[in-house]
Amino acid sequence: MAKKTQNRSAGVFSEINITPLTDIFLVLLIIFMVTTAVTIESAAHVDLPKAEASAPNEKPKGVVVTYTSDHQIYVNDKSVTEPELMTTLHGALDASPDKIVIFQGDPKVILGDMVRILDIAKSAGASAIAIAVSAGGGGGGGAPGAPGGA
Repeated sequence: MAKKTQNRSAGVFSEINITPLTDIFLVLLIIFMVTTAVTIESAAHVDLPKAEASAPNEKPKGVVVTYTSDHQIYVNDKSVTEPELMTTLHGALDASPDKIVIFQGDPKVILGDMVRILDIAKSAGASAIAIAVSAGGGGGGGAPGAPGGA
């Protein structure tokens, strides 16, 4: 008796070939591993500026503007209000040979307040603006150099 053979080409396959899918996932995995390694390596080397300690009796060049955590503004240790800041800074910059404004702010100062004060300083005629850092690396208290402060 002859057996009837089934023709597989005419029927539906019930098996799934996952080899191409596995190949695609492995290629994607390798691409992500390589790009992640390049991204992490390029972002790892950051050279931050370091604060240098100046002599304690050395007077800073330029005009020092101090902004305390209780929203008081000092120009060269003289208390001023914000409406008076433009005229006071203009006079202090005219008297100074260096047209530099050095901003000293408390770590609790809001960034918007600092930007507003620096914008007033630029409008008053400052050619350069510097931001002072504390020797201790921050961490509370009043602004260094503020009258009545540390």
